[in-house]
Amino acid sequence: MLTFRAIRLQSLLRVFGILQCCALGSGAEYTIEDAEGDLLFLMDSSGSILPYEFTGLKEFVVDLLKPFTIGPKDVQISFVHVSDDPMVEFPFNKYTSNAAIQWALLNMKQKLGDTNTGKALTYAKDTMFTEKAGARADVPKVLVWLTDGVSSDDISQPIKLLKDLGVTVFIVSTGRGNYIELKAAASEPSESHLYYVDPDDLYVIMEELRNNIRENIQVKKLRALDITESSFRLVWPRLLLGTTGYYLIEYSPIMNSQGKSWKTVTGEETSVVLGRLHPETTYEVKLTPINSSSNKYLVTKVTTLEEETTPRVVVISESQPRSFHVSWAPSPLNVASYEVLYGILPGGEPNLLAVSGNQNTTIVNNLEPNTTYLVTVSAVYQSGRTKALSVKACTQDVSSEVHKLKLINISASGAVALWDPARDKVVQYRLQCTRHRRSPSVRTVPAHIHRAQLTNLIPGTENRICVKAVYRHGVGRILCRTVHTPRHQGILSPKKPSSESFCTQKHMC
Repeated sequence: MLTFRAIRLQSLLRVFGILQCCALGSGAEYTIEDAEGDLLFLMDSSGSILPYEFTGLKEFVVDLLKPFTIGPKDVQISFVHVSDDPMVEFPFNKYTSNAAIQWALLNMKQKLGDTNTGKALTYAKDTMFTEKAGARADVPKVLVWLTDGVSSDDISQPIKLLKDLGVTVFIVSTGRGNYIELKAAASEPSESHLYYVDPDDLYVIMEELRNNIRENIQVKKLRALDITESSFRLVWPRLLLGTTGYYLIEYSPIMNSQGKSWKTVTGEETSVVLGRLHPETTYEVKLTPINSSSNKYLVTKVTTLEEETTPRVVVISESQPRSFHVSWAPSPLNVASYEVLYGILPGGEPNLLAVSGNQNTTIVNNLEPNTTYLVTVSAVYQSGRTKALSVKACTQDVSSEVHKLKLINISASGAVALWDPARDKVVQYRLQCTRHRRSPSVRTVPAHIHRAQLTNLIPGTENRICVKAVYRHGVGRILCRTVHTPRHQGILSPKKPSSESFCTQKHMC
């Protein structure tokens, strides 16, 4: 089961674009009891689907259906495999509980064979959406087609005939497929009926797909969705036929009936957004169909959420090589807590830091020097909703310049460079030599070695020697010295480097 904290971390991870598969669960924590419809799953079970992908699709469907109430007066489920020939796993009227549906889905086997989706769609139209298969005549019908985007036969005509029956078509494609073909096959608008997703990331679309399916299944009462501090969306069953008539919506705070507002929508609509509302206020809403032979009206009560504001300013201060301060404003009293998510750009592993709701600053430690971070501060409210703001932050360069670079054993064509070790975790040292009127040459030296032999210098010339420490996420400050080689052979310094630290490379400094 996905905990509230895991849900929060999942949404924050999307800021970084590094949402990992199977890192978080996706099971629903609520129950949908006000929906009624026949839902048919048409799933690719052919040989083009890998076994692990087939297992993932099964588990996706199980989690997708968890909140729905299954039964003859609620939501009915049927399942058909796409293979050489369509194969029915179970009809609409076989299972009447969510537990039974889950058991059946998790235990079904892949059929393999060819991907004859057109044949399966025709079978669904002729056989599945019928009274014999348990389908009901007076409820909405939805088809969810799970595919890798490939079909061996034509799907355009069968899809058209299904739509003509009033079936709403959702498509989840885990492959590339033909976008134009799939877009035409999905119900309109395609933005909310066609999903392209990697097989490992199916759970990313689960909540959106579930909500869109829910909106297409007839509701039994007036209800509110997408509730915020200043608005909510009303959804109701169709009470008017065709384009005749309209709906009158009356709403007012229950503590102030004098503040009543009105809104009308056409008879074709089954939802509307009511805005400009007061936060933390309970409204009584009444929907009346006008020009209807029925006097039926629907009533509900909706309470808006507490007022929630995002941090408008996030300030990074006192930046050090391994830490920086993060501060933000404003700090509303109704914030339960803050979450500071930070990670290296681009694509670094994120870290989550929890901060009390009565604080507006914190210190982020254990950072990499000379590195850019993305920092996101989220205000978490009692309702579970969040407001977030992101900024970039840079740590200071560590005092990592190489100290006391010395050049000894200077001869007409060479010298030895020695330096003190730099601070922090050095990966290697980078040594650069600019010889007289020649392009610079660069070599690397292991982190545990602090000296190097310079060769092929030109007698009687000036050569510039530079060394800097290389770290995992950047480099330290460079330190340079200039050496003047004598015109004739001879060593200006009597010292010799030890053999274990003696490094040479022909044609390079």
